[in-house]
Amino acid sequence: MSIKSKAALSRKVFSNPHWDFDSIQLADEITHYYGKEYLKLDVYPNQIEVVTSEQMLDAYSLVGLPTSYPHWKFGKDFVMNQNSYRKGQMGLSYEMVINSNPCISYNMENNSTCLMLLVIAHACQGHNAFFKGNYMFRDWTMADAILDYMVFARDYVLKCEEEFGYEEVEATLDACHALMNLGVDKYKKPEERSVKEENERLRKLVEFKRETYNELWKTIPSDTSSKLEENGKGVEMEENILYYIEKNAPRLPVWKRELIRIVRKVSQYFYPQSQTKVMNEGFATFTHYHLVNKLHEEGFLEEGFMLEFLHHHSSVVFQPPYSSKYFNGLNPYTLGFNIFMDLKRICEHPTAEDREWFPSMAGKDWLEQFHFAMENFRDDSFLLQYLSPKVMRDMKLFAIRDDEKEKHYEISAIHNERGYKKLREYLSSQYSRSNYVPDIQVEKGDIHESNVLKLIYNPINNYQLNDKEAEETLDYVRYLWGFPVHLYRKNKLGVNQLLKKSY
Repeated sequence: MSIKSKAALSRKVFSNPHWDFDSIQLADEITHYYGKEYLKLDVYPNQIEVVTSEQMLDAYSLVGLPTSYPHWKFGKDFVMNQNSYRKGQMGLSYEMVINSNPCISYNMENNSTCLMLLVIAHACQGHNAFFKGNYMFRDWTMADAILDYMVFARDYVLKCEEEFGYEEVEATLDACHALMNLGVDKYKKPEERSVKEENERLRKLVEFKRETYNELWKTIPSDTSSKLEENGKGVEMEENILYYIEKNAPRLPVWKRELIRIVRKVSQYFYPQSQTKVMNEGFATFTHYHLVNKLHEEGFLEEGFMLEFLHHHSSVVFQPPYSSKYFNGLNPYTLGFNIFMDLKRICEHPTAEDREWFPSMAGKDWLEQFHFAMENFRDDSFLLQYLSPKVMRDMKLFAIRDDEKEKHYEISAIHNERGYKKLREYLSSQYSRSNYVPDIQVEKGDIHESNVLKLIYNPINNYQLNDKEAEETLDYVRYLWGFPVHLYRKNKLGVNQLLKKSY
C-alpha cells in the first residue's frame, strides 16, 4: 500500500485515542517517509520500545541505556525518582531516546494515539536525525558500538566484584564517577572498538603486564628528565585526568585501569548531550511540529487530532515568566524551537533587520540552512550564530549582573539595540562547558622519583572551584593515583601557585 493510499486508513486509525501496534507501525512509516521527503532527514533504523512507568523510571536511572554495569548510584536514582513519582512530585517524559544504532526510543504505554505519533516524530525522526547528523555526536560517540560495549562493561564489573570484592570495585567506581567530567577528551577523537576487540585488548594487556614485570626495574636510576621539567622543558598537559591515571598510575592493577576506562568511555558517550541540549530539543520539536502539520495538510489527520496535538505542543514549548513560581530557567525546548523557527522565517521572509544581522542567510533556502545549523554547531556557538533580535524581543530576554560586592542586582542588558549583542554573548556563555566544569589538567613531566601527580587549575574565565570541591577532587584523584597529588592554581600572569596537597 502506498503512502498516499494510507491517508483514509490513517484518519480512521489515528482518530481512535487508544493506540495499538498497527497504529504505531503506521505512524513510524508515515513520519519516516515525510521526514525524508519533506525535511530531508537522514536517520538510523528505529527501535521503538513501549514501556510502563516502572520501566521508564529504570531507563531514567541508567540515563536511557538499556543495560549498564552495577553500581549503587543507579539504584539510588531509581528509588528517589520512584518515590517522587508516586508522591506526585514529578512527572515522566512521554518518551526517552538514546544515541545508538539502531536508535532506541522508549514510549510510555499510557500515551494516547496522538501522543504516540508526536513522540515518534519527535524522537524517531528529530532526535534520531540530530544524533546522526550533528558533528558532536559524529565525532565523539560510538552509536554503532555503545550497546555492545555496555554489555562488556556490565560483565567485566560483575567479574571484578566476584574476584576482588564489591567494596573495592565500588570504591573505585565511586572515585571514577566523581571525576567523570574530568575524564573527557575535548580535542582528540576517541577510537572505536567492538566488544571482541575490547576483550582481545584486555587479554593482551594482562599478558604484557605479567610477562614484562620485574622487580629489578625499580632499582634502575631515573634519567635527567626531572631537570628538563625544572627548566620548563619536556612538560605537556593532559586534559583527560582519568585517561592519564589509567595509562600512567605507577601501581594501579590492570582490573582497576579497566574500570577507569569503562567510566571514561561512558562519560565520553554523554559528553555531546550536555553540549547540545537546546539544539537537540529545539530541532526535535521543530521536526515534530512540521511533520504533524504536514500530515494534516496531506489528509492523514483529522481536526480533533490536531486540537489535541496543539495542546501537547504548547505544553512542551511553554515558558513560565521569570516572576512565576514555576520558573526554573529557560526552557530548552522553547529556546531551541524559537530559534529554528526564526531561522526559517529569516530565510523565507527576511526584514531589513534580518539582512543586517544575517546577510549570508536572509532569503536563502531554509532547508539547507536548517541542516547546516543542525550539523555544525553546539549550544554556545549556535546561540552566538543564530539568536536574533526578534527572538530576544519575543522571549523578553534580559541579563542580570550579580556582583557579590554590591547590595543590589543590576539589569546589565535588555532586548534593545544596545543590549542585543550583550544578551547573545551572556546567554551563549551560560551554555559553555567551562561555565559548569572546572578546567583542571594533568601536568606531564618526570614524576618517577617522587610519583607526585601535579594538577593545574585554571580559573580564568572558567568555573570557580571552591575549597570543598578542590579537597574532594584531590581525594578522589589521590585514591586512584596511589601517591601524593598537588593542585596548582594558575593566576592571571600565568604563574602556577600551590593551592592544595593530598598525601
